[in-house]
Formats: sequence, C-alpha cells, structure tokens
Amino acid sequence: MIHYKIGSSHPAAHYFDIDLHIPQPDPNGQVLRLPAWIPGSYMIRDFARNVIELKARSGERPLAITQLDKSSWQLAASEAAVDISYRVYAWDLSVRSAHLDTTHGFFNGTSVFLEVVGQADQPCEVLILQPTHKDCADWRLATTLPPKNPGVAMDDFSFGLFQAGDYQELIDHPVEMGLFEQLEFEACGLRHDVILTGKFNCDYERLRADLTLICEQHIRMFGEPAPMPRYMFLVMVVGDGYGGLEHRSSTSLLCSRKDLPEPGQDKLSDEYRGFLGLCSHEYFHSWNVKRIKPAVFDAPDLSAEVYTPLLWAFEGITSYYDDLAVLRSGCIGQQDYLELLGQTITRVRRGRGRLRQSAAESSFNCWTKFYKQDENAANTIVSYYAKGSLIALCIDLKIRQLTANEKSLDDVMRSLWTNYQQQPQGIEEHAIQQIINQTCDADLSDFLDQLIYRTSELPLEDLLQTMGIDLAYRASAGNQDKGGKANDSTLNCSLGANVKENNGGLKLISLTEDGAAQVAGLSAGDEIIAIDGLRVSMQSYHDWLNLSVPDSEHQLTVFRRDELHHFRVVLHAAPQDTAVLEISADRHAARASWWQQPAQA
Repeated sequence: MIHYKIGSSHPAAHYFDIDLHIPQPDPNGQVLRLPAWIPGSYMIRDFARNVIELKARSGERPLAITQLDKSSWQLAASEAAVDISYRVYAWDLSVRSAHLDTTHGFFNGTSVFLEVVGQADQPCEVLILQPTHKDCADWRLATTLPPKNPGVAMDDFSFGLFQAGDYQELIDHPVEMGLFEQLEFEACGLRHDVILTGKFNCDYERLRADLTLICEQHIRMFGEPAPMPRYMFLVMVVGDGYGGLEHRSSTSLLCSRKDLPEPGQDKLSDEYRGFLGLCSHEYFHSWNVKRIKPAVFDAPDLSAEVYTPLLWAFEGITSYYDDLAVLRSGCIGQQDYLELLGQTITRVRRGRGRLRQSAAESSFNCWTKFYKQDENAANTIVSYYAKGSLIALCIDLKIRQLTANEKSLDDVMRSLWTNYQQQPQGIEEHAIQQIINQTCDADLSDFLDQLIYRTSELPLEDLLQTMGIDLAYRASAGNQDKGGKANDSTLNCSLGANVKENNGGLKLISLTEDGAAQVAGLSAGDEIIAIDGLRVSMQSYHDWLNLSVPDSEHQLTVFRRDELHHFRVVLHAAPQDTAVLEISADRHAARASWWQQPAQA
C-alpha cells in the first residue's frame, strides 16, 4: 500500500507539505511523476511547476533524485522502503488546482500527490492533517474520500486517515478544508452535501430544495440507484467567479456571491438560474464522462494530451441536459428554458468559427484551440459545449419526430448507461451514432455526419418547428444582449467588434473577420478614445451604432499601444445573429410539452 500524508505548517505562504512512503520501490530506481492535466479540463497545466523542496531517503540514508522531465523524477536505486517529502505551492483559486491560505484550503489530488510509476494500481491511504496555524484551529474537512478507520462516519467532517483503491481514485476526490457552511439533503435516498466556503448570504432552504429536485431528475432519468455512495458539491463563493469540474462522487464549483439565492428573494435571478444550470451540468457528468466515457479516457496518460473527437457528446450532451433537467425539475419555467436555449443558439451563431470547424474537430483540438483561445478565436473555432448541446437538441428532436415522440435522446443515454453497467469500459468513436440508429430504428448516418463532422448550419429551425417552436433572429441590442428574448432596442449598425470600457475609452477585445473594424484596419487591443471628434463612452458608442445608417463613414481616434492613430470606418448593417424562441401560435396541444416529457427508466 502507498502511504501519503498532507498538511501545512505554513498556510500563510500557501504551502502544502506532503510525505510519501513507498514500502516496495522499484529496486532499479523508483520513478515519480505528477500529472500535467486534470481529467475534465483538457489543457496541459504542468502542475509540477509548483513542486519544491523534493527530498528522498531510505531509512536514514539520503537518496539522490534525478529529474527526468518537467514533471517526473527518478530516485537512486534502493531495495528498501523509501520516504519522499516535498512542498506544493498552492495559490490557484480555481476548481482545477490547489489553493491555501489562513481562511481555507482546497486541493485536487492531481496537484499534490506524486504518482508512484508502475504502482498506480496499488491501494493508497492518505493522512490529511489540520494546518498548524492558529487561524486554522476550528477548521473542518470535506471530501468524499472514504475514511480508512472503521467506525469513522463519513459525515464527521474531521481530518484523519482516508483510503483509495488506486491512484486514479485517489486523485478523483477533491478536498476542501476551512470554516464552511454545510447543507445536507437526500435525493432518491442518496446522501448529498453542499459545502459553501467564503462570505455570502444564501437562502439555504431554497438551495437545498432546488438541488434535491434537480438531482432526483437526473437519477430517475438514468434509473435508480445513483452510481455513487454519496455526493458532494464543494462550492467556493467569491466576488466574481464561475467554473465547475466533475469528479466521480463530487464536484468542485466556483461561483459569485450574486449566483446564490438571497434570503427573502422569491424572484428567480438570472445569476441563480445559471448556478442551478452549473450544478446540474456537473451532476450529469456523474454518468456522462465519469463513467460513460471515450475509450481513450479509461486509463488516460496524464502526462500528455489525450485526443478524442467525442467531447461534443460528453460535454455537449451534458450541456443540453443541464438546463433541460432544471426545467423538468420545475425549478424554472418554459419561458426561462426557451430563453436559455436562445442564448446558446446566439453564442454559436455569432461566431464565424462554426463555419470553419466541426464539432468533432473542436473536440479533438481542444488542447490547443478551445482552452487557449486568443482574440481571433470566434473567427476560427466553435465551442464543443455550445454547438454540442445544439447537436444534442437536433438529435433529440429528430428521434422524437421519427418515433412520434415515443423515443428521445433520454433513451439513447439510458442505453449507454445500461451498456456501461454491463461492460464498464469506454466507447469508441461511432458507438453513440449506432445507438441513436437503434433507438429510432432508422439509418441517420448522413444526418449525424452533417451535425458532427461538417460545418454546415444546423437544421434548428425545421426541427424546432416540428415541435411547435418558432426560431427567429434579430440584431443585437448591445454588449449585454445575450439573446433569447425579444427586444425593440436593437442596433442599426455594427462595428464588428467586441468592446469593453478601459481607461476612459473603449478597448477592442476581438474583431469579426471582414467586419467594419477589421476592414478599416483596426486590431484587437486598440483603444477607441473618440468617434467623429467626440469622446467615447459605452453609452455614446451604442447611441452611435443605433443612430447611424449602414454604409455611413466615420472617423475613429484610436490608441494602438502608445501611438495615436485615426481610422476611417464604414459601418455595416447589424447582422441578424441573435436568436429568439417562441411557442407557435398554431402549436398542437399534443406537442405542448415535448421538453418536459417524463423521463422513465
């Protein structure tokens, strides 16, 4: 058994102290390595750069350490047990890495636990110690790692000894420690906890009730029981933040204070609606990607990129079901759902990358394109999250159309889950398409090929119309317009640029290819300080676009770096790229709730 110990004698310096004991090291020189990426976040992050003071010994004898590459080391030969000690600098406030100070601590195993190469299949135990700083004296600990000692309750929230069946399990249970708030609820008989860290106001009962409904919706769609013995939402609440990362029996979440439901506030805010969608998304991953997964993720090499064209399904289908489950649970209404769907369509429609990159290509190239976006990203790539969710919508509606609404994408997901339970291994590239064909008893190969592997527009209008939903497009109403709603204040003209206020001017964040700004010679990073000789603000900018006419010419005064330039810009007509969904006036009653079709496992 591999033994780990983690604590901190200096949390104010953001250091975790880790000890590793290997009873039977490779006698030729044990190799150790730290993952370069964390499952669920497909980007090389080089966590080993935070490892410092790495030392090794065998008994009282120091062992030499040779670094092999950026994230692996080899110990000198030893036939006796070896002990390794090292520190990890933890100051990344995100769901992906590790963070420690005197207010709380958080870590993913991929950031702190060195893998004993060649022994990753061995059982592990880890002793998690309370930091010794005086401000940490009342801290508790939250994780779904099972306790090692018999009789220790999983709801004790105490520091102590925990266990894992192998290294992959060890790194798939994040840990939160500090003075957190803890909520408990049951969904389909399964214990769930919500751990809230930070400073915030929250209507705990509302949050508990809504998450209960959402979790029950997911469990019942796939079929009871849920695939984990317990589930935990680890939520770090900050002033401004957003993110989530799935794990086998928990999720790490980062949210803003405004995302939580305020006590005494009955109205459903857009921010809380989004937070419920985030929780729903990560919970759905308990089935889709943590268990049903691409074959290459069965035992992924965490030292290098692992490529798959299937993220459109594992993130896209999950993105389709996140808001759908919030609707089906009754936490939002149909107008909310149609607005959210319209916003997703808008995000895809506004990017030219949809015409250049397929969903499969977006999946495959996520390591270098989606996760490393630059100012030209919207012109060259498409999100496998957003387009993937629309592909899932198209598949769902097509199955319903061909089966008179008797079958749906729900049945496809249940078949995938049944197959996994019978044979728990990852799926190959075309397995999902085969199950879709079986579900609707038709060959949809050409249809699916168009959706997944090509860059043609998705047949959203026609498919939505078969279910009594009208999809229309309008011009944007400005920077804050995400789409999904009707709006009478749409802009008349377009500069073809995303802008934000900066130092008394407007900074160009990104430009649409062949848009008015790019044609005029403007570039991302330029700062507009005046239009037609008048100082610019966000309000005057919107007024200018609204009152001008297409093909009108204007002078923009711009700083590029520290150099002043003048550009002549000919405005374009505002594109019709903002989606609005409405229930058709002549909609047949039998189709009135297609998105709320009961999930029956």
